[in-house]
This record gives sequence, C-alpha cells and structure tokens, in this order.
Amino acid sequence: MAAWLDEVISEDRLLLPGHAACAGCGPAINVRHLLDALATAEPERPIVLVIPASCWTIVAGVWPLNAFGVTVYLTPFASSAAEASGLAAGLRLRHADAQIVVWAGDGATVDIGFSGLSAAAERGEDLVYVLNDNEAYMNTGVQKSGATPEGAWTTTTPVGAPRRGLKKDVDRIMAAHGIPYVATLAAGSVPMLKDFRAKVARAAALRGFRFLHVLGSCPPGWKHPTGQTTEVTRLAVESRFFPLLEVDGGVWRITYQPRHPVPVEEFLAAQGRFAHLNAAEIAEIQRHLDERWERLSALAES
Repeated sequence: MAAWLDEVISEDRLLLPGHAACAGCGPAINVRHLLDALATAEPERPIVLVIPASCWTIVAGVWPLNAFGVTVYLTPFASSAAEASGLAAGLRLRHADAQIVVWAGDGATVDIGFSGLSAAAERGEDLVYVLNDNEAYMNTGVQKSGATPEGAWTTTTPVGAPRRGLKKDVDRIMAAHGIPYVATLAAGSVPMLKDFRAKVARAAALRGFRFLHVLGSCPPGWKHPTGQTTEVTRLAVESRFFPLLEVDGGVWRITYQPRHPVPVEEFLAAQGRFAHLNAAEIAEIQRHLDERWERLSALAES
C-alpha cells in the first residue's frame, strides 16, 4: 500500500478522501462536519450511520470498500427510520451504547419514508435523524420530490411546467410531533458552520428523537459550477430561502439573522435550475419567502 494512503487512513477521519461523491458535492462537506461534530461531542461513543437508497449508498463504497470511518448500515428507501429504531433497540438489549444516526435524502424523508419517520418520532426513538436535503431525487436523475422548491426545474418538472406549489414545510411538521430537538443547518460561511456544529453538539447531548435538516447543494441537479457550492449555500441563508432555526424543547428560535438580507433573485440567479423564471415569478417566490419569515419570526417571538 502506498505510503500516502497509509498516512491518510491512519488519520482520524470519519469520511476518507477518494470517495465517489461528485466534485463540489455539498452533502460531502456536510456529512464530514456532522460526523466530526458528533465524535467531538461524544468521543467515546461509537457512531452507527444508517443510509437509505441514495447517492450515499454509492459514496459509502462497493463492498468490501468503505469511505466512512464509522459503521454503515444500508437500508431500502422507505425503512431507514424503522431499521434505525430496531438497531437502537437491539443495542440496548446488549447493553451497548452507540449514537444511531440516519443520513437520508429528501425523497427518503419527506416522501417515501415519511410514515416511518413520523412513527419513529411519535414513539420517541433515541436516534438522530438527518435530512440531507438537496431538493430532488438526485441519484436517479433529478426528479421532483416534496422538498423541491417553487419554480425549480427538474426532469419531471421541465422548464415548460416547473415546480408548482411550495416546498413541504418538514421542520414545522416534525416540531409538531413534540420531539426534543429540531434544527436547520447549512455550511455556507464560518458563522453558519459554527451554528451547524453547535446544533449537532446540542443534538448529541440530548436523548430521544432529534431531527436535523441540512441543506446540501448538488451542482449537477442545481446547475451551478462545482466551485460555487458554499457560495450558493451562503446565498440560500442570506436570502432567507433557507432560514437557520431550532426548536429546542418546544421553543422556537431563529439562530442566524442575516444583517443585510439579499433578494432571493441573487440566490436563484446562481443556479441554472431557475434560469427560466421571469420577473413576476421571481417576485412571487420572494413574497412567499417573506411570508414564511414572518411566520417563523412570530413563532420565535411567542
């Protein structure tokens, strides 16, 4: 084995370089910080990563190879929350302690796997469920999901008939389950990354069902250059397209207030999936985002 590879593998990395993610993959940045923050918060507690069908069943590696430095359990599309619940129960019976973490895409969360997700939350299962939100079914060719935003191009919502209706508000849905912790996270700048890691640490410190919603930019699906991933993510937060918030013990809080919010047009213009929109359609999206921000602000103030 090459000396440089020995050195890389010997390092304390929970996601090794050379994995199969696309260049500029936002979720690759996110999962690295997620795992590192979990390990930092509880260094003696092993992590078991449960991954349903997605890009990440490929990124994890073809057996017997594995890009992760943690135990990985791959599941069918619909059953990640149920199987994670079973793993947690089995480990409890063996008196073994581990942090069970689901890393699931938006299709496996807000659509196909939602019933299992809701049931696990209602039961109060002791696990961290992470929604890796790249806003479409990217692994199978960029088809629309319930998390695809208004106006976006996908292969099933083409330019002539783009996404109609609003993205599913999964954070308020999960908060309505009365679970201990719900948070949104994005790694678009240093302050946002600090917010990201603080929320992961908070989730690690709690027990019961915890839900983390992480925005993950996908260059092929969002149609932006691979070098612009963090900038596009930053614009998503600064335009209030993706507000950073948490619901801790039922208390809502906006954790990042853009000092000078940018128009959503700047975020949309950075991606080819919105290139077909006209001024009136962009103004309608801006109106919807402003209304949502007012609702979130009211929840936080109450």
